[in-house]
Amino acid sequence: MESIFISDLHLDKTRPGAVNHFMEFIRDRLPTMENLYILGDFVESWVGDDDPADGVIDAFEIIKSISKKTKIYFMHGNRDFMISSNICNKYGMELIEDPTLVKLYNKRVLLMHGDTLCIDDLKYQEFRQLVRDKSWQKQMMQKSLEERLMIADTLRNKSMHETTNKEEFIMDVNEEEVKKCFIKSDAEIIIHGHTHRPMVHEVEIGKRKHKRVVLGDWGSKSHVLILSKKILELQEIQLK
Repeated sequence: MESIFISDLHLDKTRPGAVNHFMEFIRDRLPTMENLYILGDFVESWVGDDDPADGVIDAFEIIKSISKKTKIYFMHGNRDFMISSNICNKYGMELIEDPTLVKLYNKRVLLMHGDTLCIDDLKYQEFRQLVRDKSWQKQMMQKSLEERLMIADTLRNKSMHETTNKEEFIMDVNEEEVKKCFIKSDAEIIIHGHTHRPMVHEVEIGKRKHKRVVLGDWGSKSHVLILSKKILELQEIQLK
């Protein structure tokens, strides 16, 4: 049996192929998948419990359909942080905090979305602090659904524009912040997404060696992590 880790699918109505591929992937892995960890940005945007979920409802339904056999864990990303515990419960997912420390196959594993590691991106960190504030979210939910959808589109377009003008290193993790997380959590492995730079990194702190696994986004291909008693494999999958 194995645990599977995914992130940054960014599912929405403009990418029906990605939704279908996710469903195929789940069906293929189901026989051996005891845990599925979704580490943020499962959907491209989410504006509240009344979000119409255009084009992505089938992805939520297949999660619900397997939740009696497979434990599903969901962590917020920077795109879907307004998915509530009610929505998670509705579709058979357990909402977990960012970060969350778990013990899997006798290993201490720290799970994160990954954006809190990118501390050199000061503008993004300010934005993150704003939108994760409960009072901001409460004010947001007082607006109509149409207004919230428009705001989400505006914020997404602004983010895409700003990203094109930022240096690459600013949008990646800060190595010292990574080491702090290892030390504070006493984890052997950190698993995260967000940066869209899939790789298994070796991190040496003193005499101890750790692994930082970066998951991939779901574009023309993706990278998912397969973890079991015997293997730790960042597996590339081709998307149709």
